[in-house]
Amino acid sequence: MNIALIAHDAKKELMVQFCIAYCGVLSRHNLCATGTTGKLVSEATGLSIFKFLSGSQGGSQQIASRIACNEIDLLLFFRDPLTQKPNEPDQASLLRLCDVHNIPVATNIATAEALIHALERGDLDWRNIVNPKR
Repeated sequence: MNIALIAHDAKKELMVQFCIAYCGVLSRHNLCATGTTGKLVSEATGLSIFKFLSGSQGGSQQIASRIACNEIDLLLFFRDPLTQKPNEPDQASLLRLCDVHNIPVATNIATAEALIHALERGDLDWRNIVNPKR
């Protein structure tokens, strides 16, 4: 599966800790991330991660374009709900694309853990049924 990682500044350490905890599962998949998040996770885990631009420079939009092209299967987007972001319209668009293309998305640690456990069990291999062209 192709998994995208995005984390707001206040959630980057949480993303790093999550990826350390689930490094074994994540290592069996193709990972991409916005620039800073990808750099931090890669340095902490040794995971191979394709890095887009930083989120503020368009990295989230690059990931959104991959979602629109059916090139992302799962999005882990650790958002900071307490701080308003200047690029919130872009983030809303990203989440809308996940809904349009039936991409599982986690915006917090609880949902991310549920998805990663489902991924580990093989429960998320539904994509061939939903999108047989993949």
